[in-house]
Amino acid sequence: MKTTDFVLNPREIRLRRGLNQERFWSQIGVTQSGGSRYESGRSMPKPVRELLRLVHVERIDLTQIKRVDYEIIKHLKTAQPDLYRTLSRTVKSKWKDYEADEAGADEE
Repeated sequence: MKTTDFVLNPREIRLRRGLNQERFWSQIGVTQSGGSRYESGRSMPKPVRELLRLVHVERIDLTQIKRVDYEIIKHLKTAQPDLYRTLSRTVKSKWKDYEADEAGADEE
């Protein structure tokens, strides 16, 4: 299954993140009232859905990403795929360790 194949439940994600509607939705440029409509079942446009996924599911700080970062990744994937895979595995491993630490902290 591709990342974009699953259905996002914005209310569930917001509650798990412990954010009020204003804070949650403003991080992706949506008003609180617009976000409330999405949480009530109105369909989200694909760009909003993708921003929600990137910011609140993948937890990517969009203010830190520059076009050059994207271009470097794209170049690395095609020019040095073995290095890209190695780096990707390393980062994913560290992220899993972080998530495990966070889950342990939630249980305490």
